Amino acid sequence: MTKKLIPLLLLSISLCHNMLAQSDDYPVINPTATYTTYSGESETSTNYSGNAPLTGRFEANAQNTEGWNTYYEWRFNKENATDPYLIRYEENTEYVFAEAGTHYIRLYATFTRGSETIEYTEEYWATEAEPLQVTISESKLIMPNAFSPNHDSSNNTYKVKEYQSLVEFHATIYNRWGQKLYEWDDPAADGWDGTFHGNDVKEGVYFVEVRAKGADGHIYHIRRDVNLLRGYTEGTRTGGGG
Repeated sequence: MTKKLIPLLLLSISLCHNMLAQSDDYPVINPTATYTTYSGESETSTNYSGNAPLTGRFEANAQNTEGWNTYYEWRFNKENATDPYLIRYEENTEYVFAEAGTHYIRLYATFTRGSETIEYTEEYWATEAEPLQVTISESKLIMPNAFSPNHDSSNNTYKVKEYQSLVEFHATIYNRWGQKLYEWDDPAADGWDGTFHGNDVKEGVYFVEVRAKGADGHIYHIRRDVNLLRGYTEGTRTGGGG
């Protein structure tokens, strides 16, 4: 009787091994996200917080897909929203986040081969995996009221003092007669250097008008004086606060 049990035991072990080996051939996914800021800095993260505009690169990282028919569906949801605001059908996709709040990203993937079907859908995300998450900050924009373009390496240009999550921006400098002297569209740029047609303008009061839009939908329309102070040097208080 012992001799008959041994072959049966070996057969049972062999069948289990074959089933495990076969399961290793089934498709699997490992979604990842890499975020790139407006200034070009990149970071791979499953839970990221940053400012708009923010570019997200999402990759399925699917394995063991040879011989299988593949179907991918990236779903983008806002916090507390049932339905996705965006669906993408590529294996890998990109999206520029321009709206404040918390966004959740899930990859629904289905693989078929003959009568076999492997799914990573509602049940998978409800019980086995956490969605990718990105939070976009509310907007902010502060313009200074003075600068000192005297070539001393400090406060030589009139530029945005502080900002975050701006999706639109345009600033214009005028003199007291309403003549346009300079304009720019990038809040990260140095801005105005105190010249017009390559020549230094006189010390005095000028005027800035800024129109911008935040990722949170906030509209900015800033109009204020700009004090150009050529007599100040580095280390001297310029009154450049907001």
